[in-house]
Amino acid sequence: MMKPLDILVVDDDRDLCEAICEALEMAGHRPVAAFSGTEAIQQFCDRRFDITFMDVKLPDINGVETFMAIRQMVPDAKVVMMTGYRIEQLLQQAVGHGAIKVLRKPFAMQDVLRTLREVVPAGMVLVADDDPDFSDSVRHLLEDSGYSVLVAATGAEALDKGMAPEIDVIVLDLRMPVMQGLDVYLELRRRGREVPVIVVTGYAQEEHEAIDVLRTLSVTGCLFKPFEPGQLLKAIETASLAGGRPA
Repeated sequence: MMKPLDILVVDDDRDLCEAICEALEMAGHRPVAAFSGTEAIQQFCDRRFDITFMDVKLPDINGVETFMAIRQMVPDAKVVMMTGYRIEQLLQQAVGHGAIKVLRKPFAMQDVLRTLREVVPAGMVLVADDDPDFSDSVRHLLEDSGYSVLVAATGAEALDKGMAPEIDVIVLDLRMPVMQGLDVYLELRRRGREVPVIVVTGYAQEEHEAIDVLRTLSVTGCLFKPFEPGQLLKAIETASLAGGRPA
């Protein structure tokens, strides 16, 4: 499950617009409705959105012109165009200026949710483990669930990559070459890097002292190998929603 997103839905069909917003809200997101291009632009003046669903036919300025105005304010704005008309020239203009997808009406609400999974990464996870088989299996699991993944094979590499601001969660093995997992965690904290960390280990008995220390430091979570894939996905989801606070 991806993190809650701020989503703008722009359509002058109020029933459809509100139905899309309701489906997004039920999926855990924070939708905002706008019923004209002018209203959509005003919304972007007041706040930022992770993604926008924009109807092409609007009562004042069309969706493509609205999209281009939004892009002037927020150059990296993600916008999905929606249309029930064969207006290829307008759509080509939108795609040419960076619209990421076109949804053809009528569409099911599941198509909206599927589009979110396709175009908005669930988050960036750093997998720090010296076992390449484990790292590879976790990477495939997370990528299939919509996450972007970086891998680190040593503690020093984990520390270096873990400082990057785009990392949302770290999955950190306690036994690492060059620098142990506990030392990586402590150094991240010393440097002021407050990122959720899920500790994993296959040596629960041998590493109990380090685990106890980490728990006193409010590490986000701890998993003991071997664990079910669903346990890791749930731990990462909880960590992402908690924003680093212990679950």
